[in-house]
Amino acid sequence: MNTSRSKKITHVDASGNPRMVNVSDKMITKRVAEASAEVWLGREIVSHLAGQEILTKKGPVFQTAVLAGVMGAKKTSELIPFCHPLAIEDCDVRITLIGETAHIYTKVVTTGKTGVEMEALTAASIAALTVFDMCKALSSQMVIGEIALISKSGGKSDFRRKKKI
Repeated sequence: MNTSRSKKITHVDASGNPRMVNVSDKMITKRVAEASAEVWLGREIVSHLAGQEILTKKGPVFQTAVLAGVMGAKKTSELIPFCHPLAIEDCDVRITLIGETAHIYTKVVTTGKTGVEMEALTAASIAALTVFDMCKALSSQMVIGEIALISKSGGKSDFRRKKKI
């Protein structure tokens, strides 16, 4: 059986109209999701490195992007139409510079009836966009890429990405 065709699209009703998923009958469990994003910066931007931080006129790039990522996770339900508002219990955003690429890792945790995949992906995306915004005066050659869900657990099914995209 082809599982990709047997899975039901959850955010539409029987008539094909968009709708929020009813989670009232779901079990309350600990939900965890991890996501990642990458921003290729280039030599011009990396030359502004001071220790493990890039400093611009706007301030410390990675520290600001971490804060923005956490804020993004907390506001996901305001940005994505059918995301349920969640009480986020933990949000970890880390940025590591390897060569000319900023690697962003996020992990979001809640205890509830629905997962935090979108919150983890939003945190990674907003952190990447913040890095771009803070560095764009130095160079517009940056590339945001490979935003991906790494794993999720605690719901009906667990997931772990097998390989890099």
